[in-house]
Amino acid sequence: MKIIAISDTHIKQGSILEQIQPELVRLIKDTDVVIHAGDFVTKQAYDELSGICKLEAVFGNMDESALKRLLPGRKIIELDSLRLGIIHEAALSIQNTTGAWYMAKEMEVDVLIFGHIHRPLIEKSDVLLACPGSPTAPRLSEPSAIEFNIEDGKISGKVLTLEGTRCGALESARGFGKSD
Repeated sequence: MKIIAISDTHIKQGSILEQIQPELVRLIKDTDVVIHAGDFVTKQAYDELSGICKLEAVFGNMDESALKRLLPGRKIIELDSLRLGIIHEAALSIQNTTGAWYMAKEMEVDVLIFGHIHRPLIEKSDVLLACPGSPTAPRLSEPSAIEFNIEDGKISGKVLTLEGTRCGALESARGFGKSD
């Protein structure tokens, strides 16, 4: 089973399919399940995405009230005997995932997929913590998503680095100290 996880698309107006990378749209259409860990922003973005794939989603802190009425704040799904938790805010920092670990324990899940920090992360301990980053508004990273594969009750995953606008701080850091 193939799963694509995304988060923090932040589509304020227009089509989500026109604002995320074509390679990501292709992957989304060709996967078994898409997990969105919140911050679509508009219900239109949610509706459009759910129209092209099997979508499991939660609302994020930036989502309009129509989405907050439609979607749960946290969700547990079972796929091939694994319990996956989805939540928007689980960790406040990529340097400290203790809060996400406690959230996974509270939700009693094998895998916790979360958003909000806009940077990709996969961390394995007794639970798998995963933040797909953002395909449209990355922070200190490239645009990203996560691809998971579940086979025989075991999950593996990798961060997908996407083409597109990268965080401006990366460009500044790469240019620091260079002379023209």
